[in-house]
Amino acid sequence: MEHGRFNHKHLGRFLESFSIKWLMIVVAIYVGMDYAQATPQNIDKLIEIYETKGCRVDDANKIFDFLNKEEITDSKIVFAENTPKDSLRQQLWYWVAEWYNDAQDYPTAKKYALKALPLFKYPNMGRSDCLNLLGIIHVRLGEFAPAASYAKQCVDIDMKLGDPDRISSGLNTLAGTYMAANQVKEAEKFIIQGLEYADKANNTSRKAILLGMASEVYHKLGKNKKSLDYARDAYELDSINGRKPKMAMRLSQMASALAGLQRYDEAEAAYLRAIAMLKEVGNIHSVGIDLNQLGFVYIEQNRTREAIDCFKEASGIFSKMGDLYNNVCSHKGLYESYWSLSPDSAKIALNHYNALKDSLYHQASAEALARYYAEFGRDMLQDEIRQTNKARMRDIIIGIIIFIVIASIAAFVIRARYLRHRRRVLRYIKKVGELERKCDEAEKNIADSRPDNSCEEKASEMDEDEGRAFLAQLFEVVDTALDNKDYGDAKIASMMNMTERTFRRRLKEVTDQSPKIFISAIQMERCAKLLLENPTKSIGEIAYLCGFEEASCFSHAFKRVYGCSPTAYREQNK
Repeated sequence: MEHGRFNHKHLGRFLESFSIKWLMIVVAIYVGMDYAQATPQNIDKLIEIYETKGCRVDDANKIFDFLNKEEITDSKIVFAENTPKDSLRQQLWYWVAEWYNDAQDYPTAKKYALKALPLFKYPNMGRSDCLNLLGIIHVRLGEFAPAASYAKQCVDIDMKLGDPDRISSGLNTLAGTYMAANQVKEAEKFIIQGLEYADKANNTSRKAILLGMASEVYHKLGKNKKSLDYARDAYELDSINGRKPKMAMRLSQMASALAGLQRYDEAEAAYLRAIAMLKEVGNIHSVGIDLNQLGFVYIEQNRTREAIDCFKEASGIFSKMGDLYNNVCSHKGLYESYWSLSPDSAKIALNHYNALKDSLYHQASAEALARYYAEFGRDMLQDEIRQTNKARMRDIIIGIIIFIVIASIAAFVIRARYLRHRRRVLRYIKKVGELERKCDEAEKNIADSRPDNSCEEKASEMDEDEGRAFLAQLFEVVDTALDNKDYGDAKIASMMNMTERTFRRRLKEVTDQSPKIFISAIQMERCAKLLLENPTKSIGEIAYLCGFEEASCFSHAFKRVYGCSPTAYREQNK
């Protein structure tokens, strides 16, 4: 945020010389200038105003208005005046980080993502999104170990949440990390898992992304026919949905596979078409990647001068962005291109390549990546045991002995209590048997004229009445809990004057649903109703009324149930 700063000390000295009337005029002009039509050049100014003016909601909403116009947010976000500051900041810093990542300013994106991360609770979708974003950013910066760490944490949260769509996204980031770090076999395993979860989620957009990554993985493995098939499948999905920026990337992936199959003329045509499309949509980073790949195609065709031009242009792009990984590829290409033209220039390019490569693929990074991979597929227990020294082993043995002693005492106490309980139960069984015999004798004296099923029908009617009463009470309790934003199983059971176990059992009997699914259904029904009944309220306000802390979480949950965003649902049902 170095550009566009306003010196408030100078402003204060200037305003002191004016009357109150003129002071108000100047301030009005100043504010109007600050909030002129948002552009990439003044977002830093909008953020500075938010921070220097006490983190006001209206200032934050102006930033979100900019982000919405840039199509960064999932849906339009507007926060109510009473929104807690931490909730406001977490969303603001996260989406600002998304914007800078989209603008390919990765150091600034990293800065804001790190500011947002501590504000998200664990585990929730917002924290998972932030971790995934940090993983992507670190890959772009050539920082593979932290990228893998963030991506793994993201997948761990999504596994706990049980969302296959989100799990597939995290696995895609992991695959990309290991791909960039030249650990392609590990990347293959992650992308296969990711595709399985994408199929479960039935999200065509997500599946296209994973198919594209699969294409890159198999190209790197030398399986170019398979790579081409994956790229074509991804292109088809993106074409159906009209995603032009993604279509350009799929063209690039097809071009790489075609080059691997030595179909160089087709590869060149595909790369040139992809570069034109990428420039049109403003994805300069991907332009640089394609220039690198096109350069290698030219080398294969002995078109050395054209290759050098491609690598130089690409290196300039990556140097400016701070993308170490792809800059290494550019200098490798320059070295190979200069080899036949100028040995001295080739030597210089080789020195640059080796320096960048050593910085990128250092031993510590490789060891960290291996550790993160092991956490997914290997049993680390044996390694830990082998590394345990004698002192640690002694502590373990002592701990085991203490555990055995405590367990033996506990077992003795439990058995004694069991025997006492068993004796009481036997006495009760004896008494019940006596009562049953008396009841049998009494039933023999009942008139045969009474219908045999009358008691059963009455009991059945009583059960139905109880079920209806239970549901009526439950709907009232859930509405109250949603208003208070405290709707955990234990809280609902307490409000129903039941134990949590009894509550779950009764709900299962009446609805054949778990508390989580039942409460979520009521919550979503309430959301849909509020959206239609309150057309002037923002999506953020509706989310808050329905018990969601973040508008993005509300949007994701609503879309899973109704198949569209809250904004689209409101428009469709006007």
